[in-house]
Amino acid sequence: MQLSAVLTPAEEGGYIAHNPETMTTTDGETIEEALANLKEAVELYLEEAPLRVRGNILLSTITVNDNASAAAA
Repeated sequence: MQLSAVLTPAEEGGYIAHNPETMTTTDGETIEEALANLKEAVELYLEEAPLRVRGNILLSTITVNDNASAAAA
């Protein structure tokens, strides 16, 4: 089963890894460690709550205006 992983830099260093399909989040010092930790966390999650994924996952990005967050505040 192929699922998605979203990685973002953590403020304290390292990376935060998130799987949107299971809402599982973990971290790691390196990208490789964060992905390995996320894989383990998702597998443990799926042991308790099987997931049915329909079709292929589509991952994309969008670009927003840099001052959009200032306007929302």
